[in-house]
Amino acid sequence: MKLQHSSWAVLSCAMLLGACQQGDNGPDDDDEAPPIPVETSLPIRGDIYAVYSGTAPIEAFAEADVIAKVDGEVREVLVEEGDEISKGQVMARLDGDRLRLELSESQARLRKMQRDFQRNRELQAKGLISEGDFEKIQYELEALEAANNLASLELSYTEIRAPIDGVVSQRFVKRGNTARVGERLFRVTSLDPLVTYLFVPEREYQQLSPEQPVVIEIDALPDERILAQVSRVSPIIDPDTGTFKVTVEIKDTERRIKPGMFARISIVYDHHENALQVPRAAIVGDEEETAVFVVTDGTATRKSVQTGFSDKGMIEIVSGLTDEEKIVTVGQVGLKDESRVTIINSVEASTDADNPVEADNASTD
Repeated sequence: MKLQHSSWAVLSCAMLLGACQQGDNGPDDDDEAPPIPVETSLPIRGDIYAVYSGTAPIEAFAEADVIAKVDGEVREVLVEEGDEISKGQVMARLDGDRLRLELSESQARLRKMQRDFQRNRELQAKGLISEGDFEKIQYELEALEAANNLASLELSYTEIRAPIDGVVSQRFVKRGNTARVGERLFRVTSLDPLVTYLFVPEREYQQLSPEQPVVIEIDALPDERILAQVSRVSPIIDPDTGTFKVTVEIKDTERRIKPGMFARISIVYDHHENALQVPRAAIVGDEEETAVFVVTDGTATRKSVQTGFSDKGMIEIVSGLTDEEKIVTVGQVGLKDESRVTIINSVEASTDADNPVEADNASTD
């Protein structure tokens, strides 16, 4: 029995020693970790633009409600919605019978007073009436002339005229209606120019100025970019909102853009030519450090970089990277410095960066 117990003890020690030796000679866990699959690309060069972007509705620069200035029945409606009209054009006519009679009465009184005034002037020249009586007659004549002019003006208000050039955007009146003073009859909208108003945070005030190029994208006109420019920048900051107003003026000779359409607006306030750029997704780090992973001989090395402008999914690299270095664009989130990687895509040099405003500068110079 003693011999049997001794044999089991020796066997157990031998197995434990073998296991320890096997653990000491085994490969390191890190050496066994497979390379991390990543996608890489080369940096590209091209123009990159500093852009302030915002959204706002399109509005008409000039718009006016046409109201009735006298009471009357609507006898004629001469325009319809969508008609182009010019300033002063007659849009509708009201019943003016009463006003015409009042004007005729005023004119008759005026003619009588003019004859009386002429006779009294002859008498005053002969010294037959006093200077005071003659001045009284002269004042009465002036009052009748004013009343006659007022009656003529009110009669002219029976013709409803356009206050501005534009199109009839809304018609509120029908033939046979009785229009009251102050009642809205039409709305006239000027479509040239159109404007949009951006309310921009005050930190951007030094960046924006009149005549800067603008690119506008409208949902109703897909795959189309409209070129415009900044017309005005407000000289004050609204203390309640901390913003200032930027007015963008839009020329649309083809009349495709309509007031009320929703617009995405990009104001180009600076650009760098032939800038080194990488996809924004390649950037890692935090506020203290911005970095990219560069792959060399199957190893990903973390490199700190300094960035500049950012636009259209690309970000400018000011320093810390060269044109020939392969950067990790997919798979960099889980990487550590000096991690082993395997590239799963072919790296090809890209063409120049997409120009976000293409011919914008030429069109606004």
